Amino acid sequence: MPTLFLFSTDIYSIENFLKKFYKNKSLPNVSVFENYKLSFENPVEMSDILSAIIDNNDKYNISAWVNLDNDLYFKVTRHNLNDIIKYLFERYPY
Repeated sequence: MPTLFLFSTDIYSIENFLKKFYKNKSLPNVSVFENYKLSFENPVEMSDILSAIIDNNDKYNISAWVNLDNDLYFKVTRHNLNDIIKYLFERYPY
């Protein structure tokens, strides 16, 4: 299952970010073992949270890594965000 890993030197930053991002919605499949791991049945849903993480990185200082295949991870940065989002929509067009 496609997964998003969130890392920060301050674990409360991630928790505060997720609460603000999801507001009144429940958090999707979140594991809190050594930072946060979010799983997505539809990987395209990852695009919104990736954009929000990069846009708010000055407030929360969160590193995001995307895992779509076994042992293949992409670090999400301001420079590759658009390419990763395009790839998600091309690979998972549902």
